[in-house]
Amino acid sequence: MEDISQIVKEIKQSFRQMMDGAVAQSMRDKGLNYHLNWGATLPRLKEKAEELDQQLAVSQYDLAIALWKENVRECKILSTMLMPADEMLPEVCDIWMEQIPSQEIAEQVAFNLWQHLPYAPEKAYQWIATDKEYYQLCGFHVLARLFMNGQEPNERGINEFIDQALAALQGPFISVRKSAMQSIIRFSELGLVYERLAKSALKSVNLELF
Repeated sequence: MEDISQIVKEIKQSFRQMMDGAVAQSMRDKGLNYHLNWGATLPRLKEKAEELDQQLAVSQYDLAIALWKENVRECKILSTMLMPADEMLPEVCDIWMEQIPSQEIAEQVAFNLWQHLPYAPEKAYQWIATDKEYYQLCGFHVLARLFMNGQEPNERGINEFIDQALAALQGPFISVRKSAMQSIIRFSELGLVYERLAKSALKSVNLELF
């Protein structure tokens, strides 16, 4: 059985073949400073995750944990693609949330992993109630995906979601404002009652559903 540290080393070496200097430079220009960033595209990383999934002689969970610890953009994204959602404990999820280094990683972990967690709704509502940008961003992204999949919130969830979404739309973070609006659009698509609630809520802050 291969040693996990050796596998991580081999994975990191494989990023050289995926290197895209233009993508890496563009990220640096936007202020995304990772210790290492090869600029690998998401489709290439997805291919790598699928390849590893078929070949691995170690647990995906352990490898994902090891990759997340690396301050390398590609390692972090790959770890979100490899981590089995049904094996991730809430405590580990909390640790990863605290360590999210950028908007890109926040979005990747929300789409690749958080939305699939068995306790996703519970975490999403906790996150949108914080004042932290990446927590809110992840929370609204997850709720948008859950609404898209037809998951309807209960009455308490509806009230909580609308209150937090309206606060976010008037908040300081552009990324959160966008994700909050996206989640309201998905919420409105759950049915006529939800659409009316969304329109009425947005009207109260002089916004419209588009």
